[in-house]
Amino acid sequence: MSRSDDVLKVHRLAHTGGSAALLEWLAARLGGWTGVVRAGDPGAGGADRDQAGGAPEAAVRGAAELSARGVRSAVLHGDGSATLLFALDAGRALAAVLPLPHPADAPTLLADAAVPLALLLRAEEAERREERAAIAEARAREAVLRLLMSGQLSTAHQIAEALRPPLPDPMRIYVAECRTGRLAEVARLCREVTGGRAWVVRCPVYVRHLIILVPADAAAVSADHDPLAGALTATAPDCTVGVSGELALGQAPTAYTQAFHALAVARGREERHARFGPGPELALAAHEAGADWAGALLAPLHAYEPRRPQDPGGQELRDTAHAWLNFGAHATRLLRVHRNTLAARVRLVETLLGLDLGRLGDQAALSLALRLTPGAGRGSGTAAPAAAPGLDAVLRDPRLTEWARAHLSRLSGPDAPAGARTTVRTWLEHDARLVPAAAALGVSVPGARKRLARIESLLERSLLQSPSVRYDLWLAHRAEELAE
Repeated sequence: MSRSDDVLKVHRLAHTGGSAALLEWLAARLGGWTGVVRAGDPGAGGADRDQAGGAPEAAVRGAAELSARGVRSAVLHGDGSATLLFALDAGRALAAVLPLPHPADAPTLLADAAVPLALLLRAEEAERREERAAIAEARAREAVLRLLMSGQLSTAHQIAEALRPPLPDPMRIYVAECRTGRLAEVARLCREVTGGRAWVVRCPVYVRHLIILVPADAAAVSADHDPLAGALTATAPDCTVGVSGELALGQAPTAYTQAFHALAVARGREERHARFGPGPELALAAHEAGADWAGALLAPLHAYEPRRPQDPGGQELRDTAHAWLNFGAHATRLLRVHRNTLAARVRLVETLLGLDLGRLGDQAALSLALRLTPGAGRGSGTAAPAAAPGLDAVLRDPRLTEWARAHLSRLSGPDAPAGARTTVRTWLEHDARLVPAAAALGVSVPGARKRLARIESLLERSLLQSPSVRYDLWLAHRAEELAE
């Protein structure tokens, strides 16, 4: 093989195969060991290609000699072998340990390969740094999202300022659902349509979801016209988008829930996007009547101080409870904890609050209490009224009765499917578990799931996938029962 053929092969491998492929070809071409070594570092670069798991001692010794003498190339002879070395950069060297007699063109070939190999190693390092930076940015954006969801706006703003763009306020939240391979394209389109003003973060819970915070004035949005949602759904036939109402940044948890409910509606629409349908808000209706009750219920949680510094405190347990109520077992992805850790924390919350979180009623009570109280750290909540009412007393308030009837009215309206009320009530009575509910209704599990999916479209709220409206439905049914 001529030198020109070798040079052409080296450059082709550098462009198509990377440093590993180039070193493997050099080793096969020269009939010996070839790799990249650093003085005193037998595992550097391509040295892991060696059968023994590291670079030959002669190559490491030669790299140290090359560095000590400050020369660009060297040949060291040993018992039956020769080590050829060519300096690259950053203290690294291309080394070849060849049996004697080695090919006559070995020095020339290695010299020709050294320059493209050095450039290739730099490019690969830059690519790895870029990948690490992308991972770090994604995790930082996820951290900003978690801070927003837990009400820590000041810290969220500080981190967001470094990442750009600044967090929008007021804003709308869009939840886009599509194949994971298209998420990058959807994110790029969001930034393009909004002039770079959209804050985009991958959902830490649902891998097919992208969460987008868009300034409220970024585009003219109406019930039947949304330029951004239309552009996103046009990117792929499987892309679906839910849009929240216009809210302050401090209401990000509410906006996300609204967008998630709208997404459930959008899946059944031809245009594949939907805006959250306004309706009676439980937190607004229950705030005055339920604030004392919520403070009393959560007081043990807010006042809790762990025995060890590394254990979760009251605020962390509160965040855990909120994540678990919204996402169930998937909360491990949001909280980045093991499932056993999540289960242990939920049990501790049960113990502190005296609840049975296996029951839908207790889950609904905790969900309402968390919505009616701000986040609290150690020592807070100790001043909660001693004579706070119970949940039933709160639900008997006329404002809650009015909310409940408005919330449930669609289930018996002219557009409701037959038996919608019975289906929902039975499902709730079985703690929102599909299998026992289907048995009680006398239908198959797929049949019960289809019924609930139709009711999702009717209510314009998510039932089967969390965050679900099941807690509000349970509370509405209970309030209606108490009123009757």
